Amino acid sequence: MFKKINKFIALTALGLVFSSSVAAENTVDDFQVWGNITALGNFGAINPNNPDLKKFRWWMEGQGRFGNDASQFTQSLIRPGLGYAITDKVVVWAGYAWAPTCEPINRSGCFDEHRIWQQVTWADNFSFGRLSARSRFEERFFNSQAPLPGNNDSAYRFRQLIKLAVPIPAIDPNLSFIVQDELFIAMTTIDNNPGFISHGFDQNRGFVGLGYKVNQYANVELGYMNQYINRPHSTRPDQMMHILGANLFLNF
Repeated sequence: MFKKINKFIALTALGLVFSSSVAAENTVDDFQVWGNITALGNFGAINPNNPDLKKFRWWMEGQGRFGNDASQFTQSLIRPGLGYAITDKVVVWAGYAWAPTCEPINRSGCFDEHRIWQQVTWADNFSFGRLSARSRFEERFFNSQAPLPGNNDSAYRFRQLIKLAVPIPAIDPNLSFIVQDELFIAMTTIDNNPGFISHGFDQNRGFVGLGYKVNQYANVELGYMNQYINRPHSTRPDQMMHILGANLFLNF
């Protein structure tokens, strides 16, 4: 099992190295700062005598992202959702997201993006740490200011995230080493034309950092994320974001 975990860490590190090596003269780099608060809970408090209510979950997420060397607003995300726990390890979700987006993701100015999303999450504890995965499918809708080819206003995208949290009891029993990777695949739009960026490999996000369990409800994470955005069929260059990420996770 430890060989598999070491392989996962090695592959994630390789992904970060690969992303950096892909960046050539046609890639634009940027330093960004991202902040995230995600709160999860269930509806058991409505009626403590009904255990089935605990299977119904809620999700509320807010993000702020600042680019162009962290000097200006780049993007925010408001992402509510509802879920149902199939088992104590697997939860299915559906929700909505609003993502106003500006430079440098957009060439100039800002536009609004609205998303309908569905996902399956899985998580389990092992002797070496906590391993989790999230498979998310998004339907994306854009306003008239979005830089869409062919006057399209919608697109589909699949995202796969894998995350490993390894405790570091030698330093602090509440401290963990965090490593994760998320692959984005852009799919065809409703009218069979390319979506917002490109059909196929869209982007990759690799993260390494430290997590700290504040109490039974709150965990914080701080680390470095490498985001590579692929633009093979665009007049724009590819983008490489070097991100300082701060995350607060609340679980009620």
